[in-house]
Amino acid sequence: MQGQNKFLDDMSKLMTNAMGVAQGARAEAETAMKGFIDRWLAERDFVTREEFDAVRAMAQKAREENAALQARIAALEAAAAEMSKTGATRAAAGKATGTRAAKTAAAKGSRARKE
Repeated sequence: MQGQNKFLDDMSKLMTNAMGVAQGARAEAETAMKGFIDRWLAERDFVTREEFDAVRAMAQKAREENAALQARIAALEAAAAEMSKTGATRAAAGKATGTRAAKTAAAKGSRARKE
């Protein structure tokens, strides 16, 4: 009986050691594979997820700023068009008034010269 127990104990120890070696080999293989993949990705100039997300956020912000600037330009152009319409109306009204003003200024100027 004791011989069988010793044999089973030895087999148990052998299997435990084999499992430890297998787990160590697995960890070493994972490390080697990870290093290989990291080197392969670095050689191909792929970006990391963090870099991609940062650039994506910058692009979104630029799009939002662009839309805001386009709206601002449209508002400024509308205001400029309104001012040019108002200015043309004032200029037309000013010509009529300006003629009277010119006559008044000319009259004052001629009086000043006479004196």
